[in-house]
Amino acid sequence: MNDRYGLDTKSFSKELRLLLEVLNTDDIDDTAKQNRQLFMGIDWELWVRLSLHHRVFPYIYPKLSRMREEHVPPEVTERLKREYRRNTVQMLQLSGEMGYIGEELAKLQIRSLFLKGPVLAQELYGEISLRTSRDLDFIVPMAQLAETESLLLRLGYVKEEDFESILGDWKWREHHTTFNHPDKGIKVEVHWRLSPGPSTEPDFDELWKHARTSSHFGQNVHYLGSEDLFLFLAAHGARHGWSRLRWLLDIRQLLLQKPDTGKLTALLRRYHYNDVGGQALLLAAGLLAAPVEPALASLAERPKARRIAGLALFYIARMINLHNPPLEPEAERHYKYYQPAILTRWHQFLYIIGFLYPYAADAKTLPLPKKLHVLYFPLRPFLWTWRKVSGRTE
Repeated sequence: MNDRYGLDTKSFSKELRLLLEVLNTDDIDDTAKQNRQLFMGIDWELWVRLSLHHRVFPYIYPKLSRMREEHVPPEVTERLKREYRRNTVQMLQLSGEMGYIGEELAKLQIRSLFLKGPVLAQELYGEISLRTSRDLDFIVPMAQLAETESLLLRLGYVKEEDFESILGDWKWREHHTTFNHPDKGIKVEVHWRLSPGPSTEPDFDELWKHARTSSHFGQNVHYLGSEDLFLFLAAHGARHGWSRLRWLLDIRQLLLQKPDTGKLTALLRRYHYNDVGGQALLLAAGLLAAPVEPALASLAERPKARRIAGLALFYIARMINLHNPPLEPEAERHYKYYQPAILTRWHQFLYIIGFLYPYAADAKTLPLPKKLHVLYFPLRPFLWTWRKVSGRTE
């Protein structure tokens, strides 16, 4: 690992250090010869679980299969081989469904941009089998969201949830809704924003201007331009505490393609993502030896970027799924501090203002006719206080 970036990795286990080394090398035999200590005293069951948790096993397995000497137990390689094959089948299934959905959307003249899934694997890794995906994510214009949802229902998908909302707050509090296909076993997330509020971000028309069309999955599969993709990946990874190394691996692979540094720095500055972008660069460079162009180096040197990168190491060092409660008390306390810490002062201000915007719980506490819902703005502090004092949950 590159300590030039000053990352405090003392809490990393031997297994995690070895995982990082394997991610950073193309020749495991050569790495083992140079540093045999890395492979000594390893809990291989834990190492496998780490590779699965961080979703990097499909990237690792081909390296293990090319080993000339057995520095890794054969049962470990065999286990990852099974997982690699299972993932390849799943990615092929998702690839077919992505092309199908893209075609159906195009028939209705609905513009769409696929955010992750097979198109991201192909673009960043050159091979769909080298990255995992459990669902398909795509974004459509807000004006065509209802039409998109109706299409998915006609295609046999079932909507997972309906947001409890008042005064249209779902449009900015949330950023996607989920559909499942009971027969195909495929999950689809339909976005109308890249990230939930209070983030500021490019609108769909701006994203569409920079969009690329896949040469592998058909003319109706479009995806984000390089600079927009970096912003999306950095925001997504930061929001999830970079708790899976796969997200940092994505950043590294994207940096290897040398996005336009001038456009990227302007984009991050415009939408207040300088520190989050710096955090992504710092972690990817420090842990995965990602190349950072001189024009981007100043982002990684920002004091806040360094501070929030240090906070993210808490999650990287542990197998924590932040969005799979309940969390351990220590992790929950840390996330309550981390979540607002990654926001700019402007976004923190928007977050506070957003708290003053009525919630669906307010309408449950004091039902009012729809034409009087505007009264929930002045009533919200009182209704929130009443719920806290009375112990009521809506």
